[in-house]
Amino acid sequence: WAVALAAPRSCVADLSRNRSLALGWCAAPDEPPPALYGGDIVAFPLPAGGTMAALGSDSWWKKTLYLTGGALLAAAAYLLHELLAIRKEQEVDSKDAIILHQFSRPNNGVPSLSPFCLKMETYLRMADLPYQNYFDGKLSPQGKMPWIEYNHTKVSGTEFIIDFLEEKLGVNLNKNLGPHERAVSRAVTKMVEEHFYWTLAYCQWVENLHETRKMISMYGPFSDLLKWILCHLTKGIVKREMYGHGIGRFSEEEIYALMEKDMRSLASLLGDKKYIMGPKLSTVDATVFGHLAQAMWTLPGTRPERLIKGELINLAMYCERIRRKFWPEWHHDDDNTLYESEESSETSKTHSPLQDFSFYSRTETFDEEGTENSISHTPDTDYTGHSLFDSDVDMDDQEQCK
Repeated sequence: WAVALAAPRSCVADLSRNRSLALGWCAAPDEPPPALYGGDIVAFPLPAGGTMAALGSDSWWKKTLYLTGGALLAAAAYLLHELLAIRKEQEVDSKDAIILHQFSRPNNGVPSLSPFCLKMETYLRMADLPYQNYFDGKLSPQGKMPWIEYNHTKVSGTEFIIDFLEEKLGVNLNKNLGPHERAVSRAVTKMVEEHFYWTLAYCQWVENLHETRKMISMYGPFSDLLKWILCHLTKGIVKREMYGHGIGRFSEEEIYALMEKDMRSLASLLGDKKYIMGPKLSTVDATVFGHLAQAMWTLPGTRPERLIKGELINLAMYCERIRRKFWPEWHHDDDNTLYESEESSETSKTHSPLQDFSFYSRTETFDEEGTENSISHTPDTDYTGHSLFDSDVDMDDQEQCK
């Protein structure tokens, strides 16, 4: 008999016939998925003269070796099943509630290694929309991540999600923008999502894969092996998707040259303004922040990190400004006072942990910038039964002075 793992997205891993792990994947999410998805372990008979026949003719130590290897393969199969298996379908009550499906939190304090997931969650906080996170690893029916459920309607693709929420809930972060500014905002969004994103993905999942692997949350006796498999699968996906896009046909130096051009364009567009389009927030800020945050906090020692924290310091100040305004519980181990004002340096030393599963809502109207904001987490219990605790954080809108 042979044991294999079969997943719904053209993924089959043969766990017993060969010593190596053969794995194929086909997916089309909003971006290459840095996570594996569900499947089932299946068993099928081998032709006569296979492994069991070999057991009858070999010496006892070879039989012991075969049995030990089989036990290890069974253990690996179980672990992969636990990692990849789709949890039992649970009826999610999305009546008048926004359910945000996204990838799991990494272990370095950053909310997400996905620019699109970070964009979407930041947008919900900017728009003051209560939501609940689900880190179930399920792709949307269109094969995308992130996606939302609202009143039992499923919407995927960050652009369509934002359009849906604007129509259903009447929110609009772009109400202060004129027609020309809206056009510029969309052009910047497409530059970031369709071009700059791929250079970040290359740095994250190809050139800086070793550091990215350290940030992935995975536990268990074989977690290092599973993370290695996951990262190298994602690396292959990213390289293939980049080649299809066209940007992956260039050399490493040329890819980084394109990245620098995009970052310099964003720095020039921002200038000394508070936000990309001026003194008030707009939707494009969620997009730009979601991507620049990857360069700022997930790519240590790389060229984009050195650029954003060096020559393009206004982009670093911009990222810190948004992080402290909308993510007060997000604390990074490498935090320093480089971007702090004197009045904020003391208060920024206290942090509360990132909530994995929670309802989040900020009570602020953006017509009055600079007013006191309150951030509250409504107590709830996630679908695994883990209890959540209350957390109330008061925070001022702090303008960076350095």
